Amino acid sequence: MSKLKKIDRKELIRAEQILKKYKAGKANLENRIISNEQWWKMRHWGEIGGNEYDINRPKPSSAWLFNSIANKHADAMDNIPEPSVLPREQDDEAAAKGLSEMLPVVLERAGYEKLYSDMWWYKLKNGTACQAVLWDSSLENGRGDIAIKNIDLLNLFWQPGIKDIEESRNVFYVTLYDNDLLCEIYPELVGKLGGDTVNIAGYKTEDNIDGSDKSSVIDWYYKKRVAGREVLHYCRFVGETVLYSSEDDELCEKGFYEHGRYPFVLDPLFMQEGSPCGFGYVDIMRDAQTYIDKLGQVILEHTVQMSRKRFFIKHNGAVREEEFADFRRPFVHVAGNLSDDDIREIRLDPLDGAVMTAMNNKIEELKETSGNRDFSQGGTAGGVTAASAIAALQEAGNKLSRDMIKGSYFAFTNVCYLIIELIRQFYDTPRVYLLSGDYKSFDNSLLKDKERFLFGEAIEPHRPVFDVICKAAKKSPFSKAAQNELAKELFHIGFFRPELSEQSLAAIEIMDFEGKENIRDSIAKIAQQYRASQMAMQSGGEVL
Repeated sequence: MSKLKKIDRKELIRAEQILKKYKAGKANLENRIISNEQWWKMRHWGEIGGNEYDINRPKPSSAWLFNSIANKHADAMDNIPEPSVLPREQDDEAAAKGLSEMLPVVLERAGYEKLYSDMWWYKLKNGTACQAVLWDSSLENGRGDIAIKNIDLLNLFWQPGIKDIEESRNVFYVTLYDNDLLCEIYPELVGKLGGDTVNIAGYKTEDNIDGSDKSSVIDWYYKKRVAGREVLHYCRFVGETVLYSSEDDELCEKGFYEHGRYPFVLDPLFMQEGSPCGFGYVDIMRDAQTYIDKLGQVILEHTVQMSRKRFFIKHNGAVREEEFADFRRPFVHVAGNLSDDDIREIRLDPLDGAVMTAMNNKIEELKETSGNRDFSQGGTAGGVTAASAIAALQEAGNKLSRDMIKGSYFAFTNVCYLIIELIRQFYDTPRVYLLSGDYKSFDNSLLKDKERFLFGEAIEPHRPVFDVICKAAKKSPFSKAAQNELAKELFHIGFFRPELSEQSLAAIEIMDFEGKENIRDSIAKIAQQYRASQMAMQSGGEVL
């Protein structure tokens, strides 16, 4: 007698109803994301709208919004995070050291630098990025490994009204696959595919996408309470056919992922209440960009009108209009006497300077609200020429970018925690990696629960717990310039003069800058050599 399945047709119908309810709850977010993509591509006149009068008017699309987002992305790429793992207990130091070496390797194999770049483009445009940390059993020749990928929010669905995605009772991730490919991978679907069952919102692309031969594959994550703890389960299905269910898998007694969390990490830019998603720079700048382009439309339209000469011609006047309008004709015939009343040029007054002033003010507003000032782009407006002053202004102007990037590091920390938990769950056999120029073997033996005894009796086992800290793997050119200026300033005021070493070390102690320890060690070494030289001279010896 076959075992009764926990996920049957009735459960799939219920799950699909929940999915449609979740989709309806995020309709506004989907519309905003699709609209933001048009603004990013500078195809936003369709989003601005207008009336019949606007059809034949010029529609300039200036790139102020694009430029601001591109600069923010450049700031983020100058500060790609690098993880380091610290143990909470002394017994776990070896495991923490191994993880500190392993995490960069896992990230590199997953192509994280490219993922990080694409994630930031999405986050800046739409206000929220999402990354998934998954176990892919097809990697490493079927051995399985950790996979990281960016998730389009149009394909992800959660419970409306929550603040944290972990609070959602269900999370759905929907993707479209070609029917023939699905039947090749899952033979049980042959004859059961009838087209797309879930209408996924799509972008306004230049390609005509035909979805008639595609079907929605739904990845359904949900939580259940088992023995007082939350357990994460997973089901993949198409229509009313189950492709996989962790509840019906005997190997998943502790859940699909034993860490019990959804594999999705949301990274909002600017927070908003009542949603796990935030809003981005397009949402902030689109109003100013609208009026920049509308004022540009007025200026271009007026310029074109002034460049095109027009005339008043008296009805039944002396001038032959056809000949007058044809600039190829050297002669224009006139019937009778020609007077100023027969033909008169239509003259337009120059455009009021207030229009240009208003447009420039809107440009400044966009730059101010986005933190995209001249100094943050390397400009030196305002008559500032000293290198130290420029570097200082650049550092001060980057505080918004530093805050933005620091917020992203919180999400990156969660990504690292999920990676550690997947290593703890799946790295049962040793894997050999090239770490620090040497081949090393690593598995999850140091991460497993360890038995503890008190007075000879077993107590609650100890699970190694770690803290992940992040730092920038790359320095911004602005930071390098500031560091170089600081080094030159310290040299000029005598910090490296050996006879002033005590005063220099005292000053260094109360200063705060990157690389402080190296400067302190250098001054201390110079002071030590100076004292040894003085002692040798006093004793009449020779300094080697």
